[in-house]
Amino acid sequence: MLPKLKVQAGAVIALRLFDIAYSIDLQLVEDLCSQGSGRSTSRSRLSSTPPKALTFDVPPVLLTMTPVMLEFAGVSHQASVSARLYDFGVVALSVRTPAMDLSWEEYSTLCEAVDQSIGPNALGGGPWQNLLQQIRNSLTPAMTRPNASTLEEDHLVAIVQKWDRPVVGAELPKLIDLVPILSGENRPLSEKARRDLLKQRFSYYEDDLVVLTWDRAFIYEPRSDSDVSDILEVANAQLLEFRYYDELLDDELPRMYELVKQARRATNLLAPRRFADLARKLYTLVAEVTELTEKADNVLQVTEDVYLARIYLTALEIFRVPTVSAAVDRKLSIVRDTYAALYAEASGSRGELLEVAIVVLIVIEIAIALLHHTA
Repeated sequence: MLPKLKVQAGAVIALRLFDIAYSIDLQLVEDLCSQGSGRSTSRSRLSSTPPKALTFDVPPVLLTMTPVMLEFAGVSHQASVSARLYDFGVVALSVRTPAMDLSWEEYSTLCEAVDQSIGPNALGGGPWQNLLQQIRNSLTPAMTRPNASTLEEDHLVAIVQKWDRPVVGAELPKLIDLVPILSGENRPLSEKARRDLLKQRFSYYEDDLVVLTWDRAFIYEPRSDSDVSDILEVANAQLLEFRYYDELLDDELPRMYELVKQARRATNLLAPRRFADLARKLYTLVAEVTELTEKADNVLQVTEDVYLARIYLTALEIFRVPTVSAAVDRKLSIVRDTYAALYAEASGSRGELLEVAIVVLIVIEIAIALLHHTA
């Protein structure tokens, strides 16, 4: 019987994404970093995929930040930190804890320790707010309309780059138990729950494997490609952006209805102006939301790489990005219809006022003619 697999090289990556602005000037980010903070920057690209097959529409800027110290079970671990800024206003923070010469059980324990220390339910919240404040302090000039949104997304990615012996990727679920890492559960799961967790599996070469779930992923990639983890980050960034505008429109729709009521209660003389002003505000809202959601929707251009395209589209489905995007589109449609109705009412009210003015002028002319005639 072969001994249990051992992770010779790998990492555990904790991702946390925040919507921090309406948009970010990425060229200015690079200029600010080169002039002041001294942070190294680069424009992100997929490491092993030809640009014509799969590429960023507007390549985000990747910043290397100061490492942080994490403590698990009384042992300190140095974790590298990076931040990726997208032009539609999202920053993705990544904390990478290395894993070397660990048994599979030790590696699983490390994944849970990272999640408990800096995951979504961590006591004290982890280093995220401090890292985010560093970004805000140094790069605010590059942000258009910074916001203090509390929305965020998180993802845990377990990566193995090398085992202690050659392994066929498709055989890994039989050799090791991936379920605890993918579920975060210590108690045994039902057979159906285990099958569901392992359902979204992908392999391109014989010696690789990707398994996706809602908030975690396992990646075995011996060539050290980061394309899959980058794609997962992009999908999370899209989800966050659509969630932000979904909530924004949820807040705007009741306010819009109240403003429409107020405009309709105005006197006839003021109604056209109020209808027109409100229509302009709604048109601006529609234009802004449409611009940013289109940027988010088109952040990654997929043409020829069928394997990565499948992973990307599956991640979008798992994260419910199409569902949230459709909700944003429906609410935008309501705002557009309201804008069109208000514009029509403004035009109609102006027409009514013009007709009244013409009648008044005719009456005045008749009155003047009568006065002249009697004089």
